[in-house]
Amino acid sequence: MRKQRKNYTPEEKVSILRKHLVEGKAVSEVCDQYQLQPTVFYRWQKQFFEKGALAFEGGKARETAALKRKITKLEEKIATKNKVLGELMEDHIELKKVLGSSK
Repeated sequence: MRKQRKNYTPEEKVSILRKHLVEGKAVSEVCDQYQLQPTVFYRWQKQFFEKGALAFEGGKARETAALKRKITKLEEKIATKNKVLGELMEDHIELKKVLGSSK
């Protein structure tokens, strides 16, 4: 029978990494305690150090994403307005031609 995979939350992963990095426990000891493969532990550690700067940015990542969505919506709105203005200008020019030729 296959062993069921345990999914760890980000908080649990940090707690497990802390045991090694802060408390000084050996990787093998931590892996045995949580029944982890060392490769999984080292992958978590790599991700932790690569993305660690995000912890200090606070909500900047969310704010940036929200601003990008807002910019996209505004660009779509401008494109729609430009299309409508173009159609109105065509109608205006056509009307000028009609009125100008009848005089």
